[in-house]
Amino acid sequence: MSDMADERRPSPEAMLKLAQAEEAEAERGKLKIFLGYAAGVGKTYAMLQAARERRHEGRDVVAAYVESHGRPETDALLEGLEILPAARIEYQGVMLPELDIDGVLARRPQLALVDELAHTNAPGSRHEKRWQDVEELLAAGIDVFTTVNVQHFESLNDVVTQITGIAVRETVPDRLLDLAAEIRLVDIPPEDLLQRLREGKVYVPEQAAFAAEKFFRPGNLIALRELSLRRAAVRVDGEMRAYMEARAIPGPWPAAERLLVSISGSPFSERLIRTTRRLADELKAPWLTVYVETPGDGRHEQENRKRVWKDLRLAESLGAQVATVTATSVAEAVIDYARRHNVTRIVVGKPDKPRWREFLRLPLVDRIIRLSGAIDVHVVSYGPAEAGKGPALPVRRGPISLSGYLASLALVVAASLACLLLRPFLAPTNMVMIYLLAVVLAALRLGLKPAILTAFLGVLAFDFFFIPPHLTFAVEDTQYLITFVALFTVGVVISTLVSTVRERAEAVREREEQTASLYYLSRDLAAAADIETLVAAVIRNIGETLFAKVAVLLPEGDRLRVAAASKGLKPDVKEMAVADWAFRNRQTAGQGTETLASAGFLYLPLQTSGSVLGVLGVRLKNDADYRSTQIRRLLDAFTSQTAMALERVQLSRQAEQAQILQARENLERALLNSISHDLRTPLVAITGALDTLRDKVHTLADESRLELLDTAWEEAERLNRFVGNLLDMTRLESGAIKLKRELSDVQDLIGCALAALERRIGERGIDVRLPPDLPLVRMDMVLMTQVLVNLLDNALKYSPPDSGVEITARVDGGRLRIEMADRGPGIPEKDLKRVFDKFYRIAVPEGAQGTGLGLSICKGIVEAHGGSIRAENRTGGGLRVIVTLPLTGGAKEGVSHGQ
Repeated sequence: MSDMADERRPSPEAMLKLAQAEEAEAERGKLKIFLGYAAGVGKTYAMLQAARERRHEGRDVVAAYVESHGRPETDALLEGLEILPAARIEYQGVMLPELDIDGVLARRPQLALVDELAHTNAPGSRHEKRWQDVEELLAAGIDVFTTVNVQHFESLNDVVTQITGIAVRETVPDRLLDLAAEIRLVDIPPEDLLQRLREGKVYVPEQAAFAAEKFFRPGNLIALRELSLRRAAVRVDGEMRAYMEARAIPGPWPAAERLLVSISGSPFSERLIRTTRRLADELKAPWLTVYVETPGDGRHEQENRKRVWKDLRLAESLGAQVATVTATSVAEAVIDYARRHNVTRIVVGKPDKPRWREFLRLPLVDRIIRLSGAIDVHVVSYGPAEAGKGPALPVRRGPISLSGYLASLALVVAASLACLLLRPFLAPTNMVMIYLLAVVLAALRLGLKPAILTAFLGVLAFDFFFIPPHLTFAVEDTQYLITFVALFTVGVVISTLVSTVRERAEAVREREEQTASLYYLSRDLAAAADIETLVAAVIRNIGETLFAKVAVLLPEGDRLRVAAASKGLKPDVKEMAVADWAFRNRQTAGQGTETLASAGFLYLPLQTSGSVLGVLGVRLKNDADYRSTQIRRLLDAFTSQTAMALERVQLSRQAEQAQILQARENLERALLNSISHDLRTPLVAITGALDTLRDKVHTLADESRLELLDTAWEEAERLNRFVGNLLDMTRLESGAIKLKRELSDVQDLIGCALAALERRIGERGIDVRLPPDLPLVRMDMVLMTQVLVNLLDNALKYSPPDSGVEITARVDGGRLRIEMADRGPGIPEKDLKRVFDKFYRIAVPEGAQGTGLGLSICKGIVEAHGGSIRAENRTGGGLRVIVTLPLTGGAKEGVSHGQ
């Protein structure tokens, strides 16, 4: 039974997936989509009904943007709901109403109603599309109800065009369907919808007639209705499978599939991407999109780069994992990528080039099929709708350089002159080598096309000047035709090979430069020990590599600050607002993106697996570079390295703080232990003596009673000194001690210290040696007396009872030097510098006790006077403490003085 239970237990992967999904849902708002197949099916009506139900349940509901289109039944449902005013954006002299996203974020309701998810915002709005506004609301933790028709989803765009003959321009990424917490299908029969259209409940009569003719045909509506039902069924099926997987319910699990589509920047790449998305949905499989960049792609103009960039963003919005690889063979690169990523099916397009070109070069489809092995290949055909769909972006080549072709002509002329000079010595067939040499030079210096022209002109010149009859293109000996063909063929082959080598070398050089720039950045980041050095390295490396202006923005409280920027660069308020949006929403924004594209910078969040640590702002030299896949790939690598380095520095600081905290806790623990012991010992003695006196006051002899009083007095003094030391240390560290300087006699200073410890000294011998001509010294008499008391107390405590203490004073080099020496055990050499640290104690003789504060207090007081204190071991045993004070006064900077 237990084995059967284990088999039905959810797998760790399923549990982890469920936990991650629940964690992600907890942080974001929940999205509910009301899905229909055409306008007029009642999506807005159903959304408002559901919103009113939520309001009756106590939820905070606002109508952020709802289009009633003047329908009375819809307006009736809006009554009683809070309606937020729309933002007004001026465009070409007209004020257009749009969703006020800042107003919704400021109001921060629990649930916001946002109609028409696929709507395109007016130019000047924060986002280009309304679905991006909805994503920002969800990221802020606000639940959203929204409406959309099935024809607006990206993966179905071409299918809807094929069905209806109308291209839908406003589209929504399919991933919003995947992210939605709930999808409600709003459905009515097509006959009822057509009746509503005729009654004017969908459009006004003029618009209704046009819509009925162009879009609202029964066949179109039936097909769209089937699409919406199928899309909802796919969602329900996915939820069912997730439920079964999470709860380990046995079922017929399909084999794991993984799809790959390769794009090239052609006008048909969008169809390939959408077809792959639909196949992936049907197979419940992940899918990937790859663009293979060959060395020859460097010749393409920016239009093709923009198309590739657009296709990659489309695939990413549809849920694909996108990648760009560099290789010399597209087919080999695609197959290699597929095998490395465990792809089971490759989707490619049917070739549209003329059949005669297949004799020159095998089509890419055939090459992929030959190399695919066990991987299935799906070939997608292109219908006439795609062939004539809109103005395709042309793949232009660079402008023809006349200088290159003139140079090729000059090479042929030079080769012909050389052949004329060598004509007496060479046979005509040997002159071919000179023309081949010109072809090689043209291929090396001028490129492929000028080299082919050189080969062609070389054949003509060779025939015209050196093959009889001379100075004519006629040929007497037909065997020379073979020479002409060989010369031209070899010239073309050499040109192609040399050009390919040049392109590969250029690609290797570019890749080497990128690798080197990443290496230099990683090296500098690894050596950076603080944030300032790190951001300076980022600014320098990225700026030098991309010839760009760079700014690094890091969080400071609730706002971003410019931690470092290129020279003369200071982002204004607008740029800071865009950077703040990118930081809070963890998305790229600004120049070259679809979000806040009017900004002057491209802002990339410095994101790790855990959090966003800042924002990298980049202003590239050319606007076209923002859409370059190569530069964006390099920027992604830069941001990843920078984010990891920032995380490393932060973790290092946290580890350092943790060590400091641990040391502080250890110190506090030691302090508490020491204080508890040093407080308890004298208190026990005092309370014991007083308790004895109280209980036996009439039975004790006078001598015993005086002895108990003396003991209590000594322990009370000891406790008073201990508490005083604690208070003095606190005052020293807070800077609260004020020196009251006045001219004082050193002999009086030592006398006051001896008087304070008179009972403690007892019969111990104190040898004081002072020269008669000691000058008066400006000092705080009270504090310096405390220094000598602490030093004398230490000397008495740590030296044998039958030994004496020596106190000497003299002037040495303009400073007063006071020495206190004893004959105790001394201090180990390694501890001589640490004895003045707080709470530092060494092994002491039995019976000697202390807190480790006395010498530390002495050091603080002496240094406040501008003096110094040190300890050294005496020859023959014992310790000598040396205090020096300036004769002219002058306290340490930062300590206040009194007079």
